[in-house]
Amino acid sequence: MIGVLNQLSEAVEEHLSEPLDIERLATGLGTTEYHLRRMFSSLAGMPLSEYVRRRRMSVAAAEVIAGEDLLGVAVRYGYGSTEAFGRAFLAVHGARPADVRRDGGPLRSQPQLRFRLSVEGDTPMDTRIAARPSFRLIGHATRVPLIHEGINPHIQAHVESLPPEEHVRLKSLSTTEPGGLLQVSADVDPDYTEGSELTYLHGVAVAEETPVPDDLDVIEVAAGDWAVFRTSGPHPSALQTTWAATATEWFPSNPWRLRPGPSVVAVLERADDFTTATCELWLPVERADAQHQA
Repeated sequence: MIGVLNQLSEAVEEHLSEPLDIERLATGLGTTEYHLRRMFSSLAGMPLSEYVRRRRMSVAAAEVIAGEDLLGVAVRYGYGSTEAFGRAFLAVHGARPADVRRDGGPLRSQPQLRFRLSVEGDTPMDTRIAARPSFRLIGHATRVPLIHEGINPHIQAHVESLPPEEHVRLKSLSTTEPGGLLQVSADVDPDYTEGSELTYLHGVAVAEETPVPDDLDVIEVAAGDWAVFRTSGPHPSALQTTWAATATEWFPSNPWRLRPGPSVVAVLERADDFTTATCELWLPVERADAQHQA
């Protein structure tokens, strides 16, 4: 995967002044756009789209300082007007093109990213692969912003809004793995951009043919393989650390890649105050050599 990401970085450089077809590039590199975007975001610490914007504005800054026509520069880097280019330039550099042209700065350049494999992985990850038929996730869903670290207050408020008896009722409806009450994230931005919206469902898994009460939301889940990571320790930090390690350690060293679908957290055991917990993180995966279906 490290080699694939470096080829992606080179492709970005080659297409700074023209659109980059990520789907076609991913197919040519033997992976999928979904997996490529998720791995890039996890390892680079920024969405691929943001990295492309920063690189374009870094290169464009030299042309601005050199006195080139601003409209020509804007069009060359994919902007239809000097106003749109100016907004993007300001967002990256913290200064307008005219100011940078006059003063020579300030500039916040984005170097080209190069990915290298570091020797880590000294702590074994408790993982299994589960092949699952189609099933349903049912419960109470809402839209929330994505937050990478710490407790998500929007999710917390959603769960706390449910009466205690509803948690008991939901748990009684569970008929299949993942078992018990589940924390489900669906419709997640492929770039995994912090602040982007996702669907969060508090509920359980049931067999595909199970009737669903009218007052519950439903997420249909296709048949496929899942990588299941068991975590234990301070909550939610232990879970979030393992989630990050799937990108930095597990996927680069295993013949699997992410496929579209919800991610699921099953809470197996927890302290009364939820400061510690044992969980299972379920991620939808496919063999890395599987043929990509367009």
